[in-house]
Amino acid sequence: MGVVTVGELKTSISGKRSFRPSSTIRHAATEWPISDVSSDVTIEIGASSFALHKFPLVSRSGRIRRLLIEAKDATISRMNLSLIPGGPEAFELAAKFCYGINIEITLSNVAMLRCAAHFLEMTEEFVQKNLEARTEAYLKDTVLPNISNSISVLHHCECLSPVSEEINLVNRLINAIANNACKEQLASGLLKLDHNFPMKTMPNIEPETPSDWWGKSLSVLNLEFFQRVLTAVKSKGLKQDMISKILINYTHNSLQGLVIRDPHIVRGSLLDMELQKKQRVIVEAMVSLLPTQSRRSSVPMAFLSSLLKTTIASSASTSCRSDLERRIGLQLDQAILEDILIPANSYGNNHGTMYDTESILRIFSIFLNLDDDDDEDNRMRDESKMAYDFDSPGSPKQSSILKVSKLLDTYLAEIALDTNLLPSKFIALAELLPDHARIISDGLYRAVDIFLKVHPNIKDSERYRLCKTIDCQKLSQEACSHAAQNERLPVQMAVQVLYFEQIRLRNAMNGGHNQFFFGTINSQFPQRSSSGAGSGAISPRDNYASVRRENRELKLEVARMRMRLTDLEKDHVSMKQELVRSHPANKIFKSFTKKLSKQLNSLFRINNLKPIGSKPNAESRFLFQRRRRHSIS
Repeated sequence: MGVVTVGELKTSISGKRSFRPSSTIRHAATEWPISDVSSDVTIEIGASSFALHKFPLVSRSGRIRRLLIEAKDATISRMNLSLIPGGPEAFELAAKFCYGINIEITLSNVAMLRCAAHFLEMTEEFVQKNLEARTEAYLKDTVLPNISNSISVLHHCECLSPVSEEINLVNRLINAIANNACKEQLASGLLKLDHNFPMKTMPNIEPETPSDWWGKSLSVLNLEFFQRVLTAVKSKGLKQDMISKILINYTHNSLQGLVIRDPHIVRGSLLDMELQKKQRVIVEAMVSLLPTQSRRSSVPMAFLSSLLKTTIASSASTSCRSDLERRIGLQLDQAILEDILIPANSYGNNHGTMYDTESILRIFSIFLNLDDDDDEDNRMRDESKMAYDFDSPGSPKQSSILKVSKLLDTYLAEIALDTNLLPSKFIALAELLPDHARIISDGLYRAVDIFLKVHPNIKDSERYRLCKTIDCQKLSQEACSHAAQNERLPVQMAVQVLYFEQIRLRNAMNGGHNQFFFGTINSQFPQRSSSGAGSGAISPRDNYASVRRENRELKLEVARMRMRLTDLEKDHVSMKQELVRSHPANKIFKSFTKKLSKQLNSLFRINNLKPIGSKPNAESRFLFQRRRRHSIS
């Protein structure tokens, strides 16, 4: 007896097997079965036919026996079994088994033989150790106890539907994968407990994924089977970081061949539509399988970003896109610039923007709204403790906000180069963060300057609103020097920059008082000691009260400054009217310049002031008049 290896089709029975018309008939030196009796039945499967004998077939196959009994013609010589799972290859192996020839059962053919045995009804009812029993024994001993073997056999079940589902083979394999994966996870955890005591100094280092890791082999499965396997392992309790690794590996392998190198060539073609459809189906499935949303998610930011980019490119559903945007917003403080540079899906529109700013606006809004959720969760905390912790530079919340503010400023500088970007969208992003989110405004100033340079024809109202987003008090000395000479900025901002720079210099000469007001990096927030030793001099509540008193004093100074600015504006208007009425001679121009210079010099001599265009209140007017009478006397 010979052994037939996997996938080989040896010499046909009696040499009378036929093939497709385009194929040639293969003959061999030896024929099986070795018999002088001519064949009495021909089995047709698709374009192939097998000349066989009835007796060996009916002795092991209940289906063939029943068909021969039910046939009206007792001398029937042809039968059609085209519906057999596995086609001609599966039937030839089953026929050799009926003739008593040993066949080798392997991972590649066990699923096919198990389905064929079920179809042909090759059970123990007709003979012991029939094909069905032989394949079941192989599954129990070799396939089901091993994860990789189960995945390999499950892959071969993809073309054996619906028989593989009817005999419950697919569900058995999926459950075996899930159970073995959780057993392996448990064993790995116990092993770590046994060896973790001498390695407590390096708890954050994860072991590298082995090259033969079973999760990588899941990439051979089709999307339906992969979804069923991942749902099963999640229900069994597999860790989320392991699920994330499986998703990343499968997504990478599935989308690898679906990326169009030059989309302008095939855009709108049938090929492009087919690829886009495949991308959309895969991405939506992967998003539905992601672990639960949280701020400490195990899904890497780079993977979420790539999914969002593919979602936009493939025009996936709105719910899928919203889910990814929220996930990215929850862990935005972990992102880098490349993660939020989302290309816009604007093919066919020559005036379309390069990047999808609407999506980024929603992502940043989601991150900022997390503060409200945190306040709701912590509403039972002590009020004094909240005053101490809120927006402290060392607190996790403030640290995350500072990271996100730097990320947004870098993003604004990048998208500012887009000539098709509307000023309204850029302004919406620039105005998004609260005042306390930035310690220094140099990044925002750089982005605004780039935008004004690339978009020189924007309206004056938009230019003023855009520059209004910059807090001049938080500009560094280098940025102030640049802004004072920047012709692209409105005159009001240039004067404001000069004014605050003058105050900064005066404060430096006076010993650095009131630096808290001007937003220096080291004194933007009240100093608080993190240890108990240094916090005995002043309590958080007293420190907070001191800051409030300082703010009230600053407001009074601001009110005085409002009066001076009002007078300056009146003088400026009158001088301008006088200049318009008369001929623009050098004498009038020099007089105007001299008067304006005097007013500005008088303005710069005042300390701790902030120009605001609102009217002064009664208290500030009274203080100003009192100070004026005192100076006259």
